Amino acid sequence: MQISSTSTPQVIVPGTQHAGNAGNAAAVDGTALGLNGENAATATPVNPTPTAAAPLRRGLSNWDQPLQGDISGAQQALDFLEQSAAQLRNLKADLSARLANRQRADGMLEARVRQFSNSWRNRGTASGGTLDAQLKFNAKGSETSFTVRGMNLSNLRAGGREVIAMTVGGGQNVRSVVLEAGLTDVQIAQRFDEALSPAGVRARLNDDGQLEFTTPEAQWSTVRDTIAVQGGGIRFPTGQLNRVKAEAASAQVEPETWQVTDSEAIRSTLAQVVGALAKVEQSIASVRQALAQVAARVQNAAPAASASGMDQVAQNFVTTSKKPGYQSLLSITSALAGISRERVLSLLSLRNG
Repeated sequence: MQISSTSTPQVIVPGTQHAGNAGNAAAVDGTALGLNGENAATATPVNPTPTAAAPLRRGLSNWDQPLQGDISGAQQALDFLEQSAAQLRNLKADLSARLANRQRADGMLEARVRQFSNSWRNRGTASGGTLDAQLKFNAKGSETSFTVRGMNLSNLRAGGREVIAMTVGGGQNVRSVVLEAGLTDVQIAQRFDEALSPAGVRARLNDDGQLEFTTPEAQWSTVRDTIAVQGGGIRFPTGQLNRVKAEAASAQVEPETWQVTDSEAIRSTLAQVVGALAKVEQSIASVRQALAQVAARVQNAAPAASASGMDQVAQNFVTTSKKPGYQSLLSITSALAGISRERVLSLLSLRNG
């Protein structure tokens, strides 16, 4: 899927040497037109307009970089998901055919499973780092969701006031979380989030209402093995910082577990393939929605600047052409430069058609 932006129309103006050089017209954007005021169509400014229009923007290249990144990331994620869906449909058909004895055991089924597994293993790179193991799209970069042993809400709610010290990443920078009786689940999550966010770890309540931590996927291997906690003897033991186990959320698709050695394994794999296909298609719909939202931002951003600039260009031309003299003549001849009989006839034929 591609999103193409509408580039700002080019305006032809005469060369900067003299009026007779109009045949060598140069294409300029609205910056020059706006700054040259009423005489926007000429090389020499005459009575510049004080409130010149803002410079016209050409296409997506001059828009904010985050917008471009959102489009690129969504396109990469969508391409990967659509290719994966096609592979899963083929694999589903082959598995069904094998179970119905319509396909020989010639190694093709095993090859298709390996092909998909290898492709899925490359998810991070293929999706531009925007698609996580739960098939959630994030234009800012995929994340790993995980839980920490002992940090469940039922345990954290219990007991009186306690200061919990934590380190992440093996550094000496200790973060403190103060827990006390009466805190809500949201407040508990907020306190962990405020303490750990400088270390690249965020805390939140997931869809099931449980405390969940997230970190950039590229950072997960470091975070996983370096979380240490020290408490006051209420929820966590006192003494030295103790390493605690962090466990990533289960991936939505796990092709490395698929087997096709016998009929029972094939049935199990077929059920997992069907489930994986449904999840991939759901993710495709989600990414398409995100891409549509970016497209709407493109449409909302482009016309306003372009219309404003072109309105100024038109007004400059009308104002200048009404004044008698050389500047009026130059504006008109400049506007007509490059217009041939064939071009006029071609435009009229489009209108008549």
